[in-house]
Amino acid sequence: MKINVRRLAGAAALIAAQCYAGAASAQLLDAVKGQMGGSGQSGAMQGLTGSLPLSSLSPASAGNAAGVIEFCMKNNYLAGGDAQAMKDKLMGKISGGSTQQAKSDSGYLAGVQGMLNGSDGKSVDLSGGGLKEELTKKACDQVLKHAKSFL
Repeated sequence: MKINVRRLAGAAALIAAQCYAGAASAQLLDAVKGQMGGSGQSGAMQGLTGSLPLSSLSPASAGNAAGVIEFCMKNNYLAGGDAQAMKDKLMGKISGGSTQQAKSDSGYLAGVQGMLNGSDGKSVDLSGGGLKEELTKKACDQVLKHAKSFL
């Protein structure tokens, strides 16, 4: 029985790569848990939304906040009367009572598409899926909390 050294080395390399990928995946999961408030490695990742940590997500305008809240409700990241009431109050503030005028606000239009325009000039696209869904829900909660500052 002949053992091919190349095949053996290739198999060993494949096994090592799979072990490394498993460990990296576990570290990523720990980092996400830490970001989401669960247990995990602190400082492993500042945030999966680029260099913008979720705690600093604050919309640049009342219009953008209203649009993002609508996006979040439409995609089931936010529910209930609190979110709807906040969106309605923001819409009234944007337009002085004219819903049609509020719906033409550029910040609102971006927010409805899932684009959060941050007060620091950075933008975050919330319209993802998969693992990003949990982060999007967290971001929607942050925007709803911050929206009160526009009233």
